[in-house]
Order: sequence, then C-alpha cells, then structure tokens
Amino acid sequence: MDMALFALAFGQQPALTLMSCTGMSSWKKGTFSHVLQSTDYTATHQIYAHHSLVHLMAFSITIRQSAHTGQPITVQLQTPFVPKSQDLDLHQGPDFQGAHYVYGTTLVPEVEGGPQPTVHMLWTPVPQDLTLCGEEQERSWEFLTAVAESEEEVKRSYSEGLALIASGSLHSSHIHAWDALWQGCCIDLDGPLPLRQALYGCLYYLLSAIPPRDNPGFLFHGISPGGLSNGTQGEDYWGHVFWDQDTWVFPNILLFYPEAARAILEYRIRMLEGALRNAEEQGYKGAKFPWESAATGQEVCPEDIYGAQEIHITGDVLMAFEQYYYTTQDQKLFREDGGWKLVGAVAQYWCSRMVWSEEEQCYHIRGVMPPDEYHYQVDNSAYTNALAQRSLRFAADIAQDLLIPVPEEWVECANKIKVPFDMEKKYHPEYDGYSPDEPVKQADVVLLGFPLMHSMSPEVRRNDLEMYEPVTDVNGPAMTWSMFAVGWLELKEMQRAQSQLNKCFSNITEPFKIWVENSDGSGAVNFLTGMGGFLQAVLFGYTGFRITKTSLLFNPSCPDDVHKLKVTGVSYLGNKLKFTITKEEMRIEVSESPLDPPALPLEAVLEESGQRFPLGEGHSISFPTVAGWIQRSPTKAH
Repeated sequence: MDMALFALAFGQQPALTLMSCTGMSSWKKGTFSHVLQSTDYTATHQIYAHHSLVHLMAFSITIRQSAHTGQPITVQLQTPFVPKSQDLDLHQGPDFQGAHYVYGTTLVPEVEGGPQPTVHMLWTPVPQDLTLCGEEQERSWEFLTAVAESEEEVKRSYSEGLALIASGSLHSSHIHAWDALWQGCCIDLDGPLPLRQALYGCLYYLLSAIPPRDNPGFLFHGISPGGLSNGTQGEDYWGHVFWDQDTWVFPNILLFYPEAARAILEYRIRMLEGALRNAEEQGYKGAKFPWESAATGQEVCPEDIYGAQEIHITGDVLMAFEQYYYTTQDQKLFREDGGWKLVGAVAQYWCSRMVWSEEEQCYHIRGVMPPDEYHYQVDNSAYTNALAQRSLRFAADIAQDLLIPVPEEWVECANKIKVPFDMEKKYHPEYDGYSPDEPVKQADVVLLGFPLMHSMSPEVRRNDLEMYEPVTDVNGPAMTWSMFAVGWLELKEMQRAQSQLNKCFSNITEPFKIWVENSDGSGAVNFLTGMGGFLQAVLFGYTGFRITKTSLLFNPSCPDDVHKLKVTGVSYLGNKLKFTITKEEMRIEVSESPLDPPALPLEAVLEESGQRFPLGEGHSISFPTVAGWIQRSPTKAH
C-alpha cells in the first residue's frame, strides 16, 4: 500500500522512456517491456513492481548489439519525473547509496484530527543517455524506486534491491515469486481464445492486488475498484475501498488464497473503530462501515448521500467474513483477532437501523440507497434487507460456535425483517413502491440469488432475471452482466448466460486486457470490480460452486463451446483441490492436505444418489457430471 501513497502523491512513477519503442507484457512474469529494435542493436526497457519486496519498483535497460560493429551505441532516455506534489509537504534529504531522497507529510488528513501519513522515497538518478561500448556485446543498467512510510523501511528496501542487483537476481527473484503464486492458482479451459485470455488477464490483475505471501509483517490496506490506476477525472475512486472489495473481488481470492482473504478481513477489523463512530454519528448503535473507506474507517465519500444511505456495505463486509469462516473454519480470527467484535457490532447496527411496522407486523429499513444508485431514500431495499437478515443469522450461528449467548433481538429481527415480494407476479420488487420497467443502474435484485443465496424457487429466480435484465442500463458498470450470467447458468439456460457474459468483453481494452468501468470507456481504469464479477461467472457460475455453512456445493453448467474446465488450487478446510470438468465427467483431486496445521478430511457427496467418495491427498475421484458437494468427512480419508 506504500505504493498507493506514492501513486497518489506523485501521479506517475519515475519511469524511463525510450524515444521510440513497442510495448509488450508478460502476465506470467509480472513484467512490462519496451523494445527498441534497429539494424545494429536491440534495447529493452523492463518495468515491474517487485512481487515480494513490496516497497520496491524496478526499471532496467538492456542494450545488445545485433552485429558486432565495434562502434559504441548510445540510447537517449527521457525521465519526466519531478518530485513535486500538491498533497505532501516535501523535503529533500541527503542521497543514500547513490539514490536521491525525498520525504514529506500528508498536508490534509482524511478526517479532521486524523493521521497524516508520511511518505519516504528513494530513487536511482536517471542519466540523459546510456552507452554500450564498442567492445561490449550486451550490458544492463538497473534503476530502483523505493517508497515506504518510514525512513528506516525505505532505506532497508532500497538496500535489499541493491543487494539483489549485485547478485544478479533482482528480476529472477520477482519472477520466482510470481511462479509460486501461479502454481497454487489456475483456471484453464478448452474453449474460445478471447475467454481464456480474459480469464488469465483477470487473474493476473487480481493477484497483483493481493497482499504478498510469506510476508506476515506487511500491513494490508485493502483493494480499491481501480487499484492504483487513474480513470476519468473524478472517477478513479482515489484509492478508497468500497463494497467492490468485499462482494466482487474477495470471493475469487478466498477460493484460491484464504490467507490473502484473511488480510482483507483484517483491514476491516482495523477499521472497526471508524465504523463504530460512523454509526454513532448517524444516531445508531454498533458499526456502520463507510461507503468509502481509507486509513481510519470513517466515511470519506465526498458526497454525503452515499455514506448516509448506501448502508448495504455493512452487510457486504460481513458476508465476506461469513464466506471466509465457512471455507476455513478459522475460529482464531473471531476468538482472538477481533472478528467477533466486528460481527457483534454489525448485528447491533442492523437491529438499531430497523423499525417495527405495526401495519405489516415486520421490521423495515427505511431511507436507503440500494446497489441501484438511480434510486435513493427508498424503503425496504430487497438486497439491503436480505443482506441484513443474512448478517444477523451468521452472527447468531458463529455465536453458537463460540459458545456465546445469542441475543434474542438478533433472531427476532432476522426472522421478521421484510424482504419485498410480489405474490401476484412472483418476483422481488427492488424496494417498496418499485414499478416494473423502471430503469436500474446495475445488478441489484439479481444478487439475491447469488451471492446471497436467498431462498427462492427456480420460478422466482427466473422471474427476477427476466424482470430486471431488460431495464438494467446497458452502459452500467462491468460486473453487472456477470451476475445475470450466473443466474442463467443456475437455471441451465446456457445461451442466455453466454449472451450476458459476452457483454463483458466490451469493457476489456487491448492489448493488455485492461478493464474500463463502463462499456463507453468511462469510469475507473483498471476496473478490478468488473474482473472480479467476470471471474465469479466462471469460478462460481460454470462450476456451480456455492459456499454454505457445511459444504462447498458444485453443479457444473458449462457453455457448449467450453469442452473442458480445470480449476486448480481451490482451498477448502485447509485442503487444496483440483477440479476437472467436462460435459460427461467430473474429476476431483486433493493436491495438498497439510498436516501442520492439519487440514480437515473431506468427502464428496452426489446430490441425487447420495453416493460418497472419500477425498485423500494424492488420490482423485471421478463420476458423471452431476450436482453434489464437498464436506468434512466424519473419518480420515485414506
């Protein structure tokens, strides 16, 4: 996250720019390259944010003679970087190990009286040109930029980079870290090339945003919708954290890297004091998470209406905690590391936010903005209320697991909250008074089916999809169509699912598969939220994966042009699983079942036949492609 401070403060990295070049990127290696080709030489410029040295960015120039002419070769460089900032009180410090040094304090805190972080930066000076001597065949020059929140950390990181340069292993250590990440996480399919490319691109960008592995001291500050990139002015989200992190990005990360998912939850736990203050300021009890979160957990949204009314964010946060708990059974997060305090505070908030309706004999939540931001000050948003119900039920469930008494109020509010439903048309109105055919900005009611898994019949699920599909803004944010696709996949409507998922491709820009928020090119760039939704359409849609209290459900539904799907590295109860799915057969293999800490033994159960298959490490099982689930086995599998 120190890179976030750097990016916000300076706007651009001190990148070296060759005068004339072509670009290429290697997502497997996390490296961007510019190549300048001439008859006499090739000059390659590489840029990468080091994957394991989290405060370090590296730049290199390599010049190689094409034919040995014996003449020196000079390449001109441009460096547009100037250490100035409107956001920092900057000072120049003494050079350190050949690097220039600036440091400064944030001028304006995010909230009155709040912290004003410091930024420290070291960077290798960039010359105007580089020369390969006539007798040299090839030579490389390395340049480093280190950014951190303390002088000690920035100097330590820069020195580590210099040591790796001296040993010739700076870039190789970066590639090794990426290799280790890819080995534990892969989605591959036998299908259309654009789909495969989009999946790899989404995975790469999401993996770039997660906290580094094997670095327990790294303090993670969350994932913003556009990462650290900038979109249209005023639409880049300023690095703030929204529901995008918890609802759209988190489930994909959880499925592969629960330790990174835990770091995301730990960010929310650290922000709990700010959430408690938000609720108090609005006159409620418990914790109300901000629509836009940064360093304090207090509301930093520049427009009051969202912070005041788009309260579903609080339930979105808790749903991530629920998914994590049921996937990992990590009670330590809740018993010792602050998770239970957060869960209880969210439950308390929802109860205080509800009012009893004598007329309808149920609880209402009034004056909200649902995910559909075209409507505000509405009563009983179906999504918000269903999410509040789910929050309270999870709070009650985990209280029982932790042997904590469950407040009766939680159970009553969960059982008696209103979730709007039209008995005649058999669909969920978006809120009280919603009229069919009213325009909708983005996925809203369709989220009741997934990810909420709100109880409903297939008929109602279909009606919700058919009601909202034609009225949803075609220029709305990119993640929307993924959720319609998941809904149609549930109903085994492959063509309808595919037509919805195909809409996502208009948000992908070439040549690097960068996502824009809206199909007209506006909004956040690079839009991680859209990628998160797209990945869920495959990871949870094609496979039918659903995380429940006692199992990981599967119910594959692959389009006709996807002949085989492989998902490697799925984490469940400490095990690593590999799924291979075709139209005819499904194969499950336990690739890892660690002993320290011990993974829970698993078995697969088929829905219709009830047939059970023990799942042991190194063994695979196969059966005709049908619905079923993975659950904890009562006995150790052999």
